[in-house]
Amino acid sequence: MSLEGLSPVRSGNVSARFSDGMLITPTAMAYSVMTADDVVFIDAEGAPQRGGRAPSSEWHFHLAIYGAKAEARAVVHCHSTSATALACARKSIPAFHYMVAVAGGQDIPLAPYATFGTPELAQAVVATLKDRRACLLANHGQIAFGETLEATLDLAREVEALAAQYIAVLQLGAVHILDDEEMGIVL
Repeated sequence: MSLEGLSPVRSGNVSARFSDGMLITPTAMAYSVMTADDVVFIDAEGAPQRGGRAPSSEWHFHLAIYGAKAEARAVVHCHSTSATALACARKSIPAFHYMVAVAGGQDIPLAPYATFGTPELAQAVVATLKDRRACLLANHGQIAFGETLEATLDLAREVEALAAQYIAVLQLGAVHILDDEEMGIVL
């Protein structure tokens, strides 16, 4: 994610459903130096393994997604430039392009702001992802989930590409939104 610019420096986090909980990247560790031994197991109750690294501060929303979405096997959260810019402007991504449907609906919604790492943010994320596989997080970044790590990373890449395209369209002026009927066909 760092090499692709999806998560600069030490930002963002990744998890995968595992056993009765999840495996998640540790807090504040660069991906380039991370090894399998650095990954943290957190059980379904939110208890991290003892003696290991501290989990990402965003473990709450990862665990909440797994609790709410049986189909979620992996979660990617990143601070990619374009998606984060839209999130900081508090703009969702409407159906300006049919590929917005990749997130599972007629838009890529924006979760309301809550402080990072809090149960409140986890609740906002789960509510926003009610019928979607990706969303933006107000003043924060983006999050996606899927059936595999690679598919989830691909979805995060697609959200970033759509965010960049949407910003470009906004700079041109009028945005033409596909209607519900067309998006229904696409979906």
